Amino acid sequence: MNPVNFSLLILAGGKATRMQGQDKGLVLWQGKPLVEHIIGRIRCTDIVISCNRNHAHYHYYGRTVSDQQSDFWGPLAGIASGLAQCQHDWVLVVACDMPSLPHDIAQRLANARQTDTQVVIAHDGEHLQSLCFLARKDLYLSAQTAISKGQRAVYSWLLERNHQIVYIDDAHAFDNINRLS
Repeated sequence: MNPVNFSLLILAGGKATRMQGQDKGLVLWQGKPLVEHIIGRIRCTDIVISCNRNHAHYHYYGRTVSDQQSDFWGPLAGIASGLAQCQHDWVLVVACDMPSLPHDIAQRLANARQTDTQVVIAHDGEHLQSLCFLARKDLYLSAQTAISKGQRAVYSWLLERNHQIVYIDDAHAFDNINRLS
């Protein structure tokens, strides 16, 4: 398949309760902030970072957006706000705490698209990776609608879309950093 033109939406807007409230995307891992690991692995010209604090720090890496709801409604709120700001029709959505994603994750997900596919979700062979997927930008409308109805779960929102699942069994691809130390 032809290379996919995509935007990158990094989700970095959570409370980070297991990180003692530190902004997870800015936590150092192997000498640099987690957000830098994502950007270094996923080469992209359009980067949007969904964050609810430290906009000045994140602005160094890309455009920033905040949830439209207060009180940390979770990743679906960040997805709704972020997708709307992306430049390309397809958007790779990833959490900021997955520093070992494959460099070609966007292309691997794109290769599974069919004509009517709205979202392609990564699966590690054991778990659906609901915070690593390639989505059509126009899904921001359905995400906003879901939130207005009180839905917060990304997993169920994804599966309600016309989706494909791609098995990616690269060792440690979806390891996430959830604790300090």
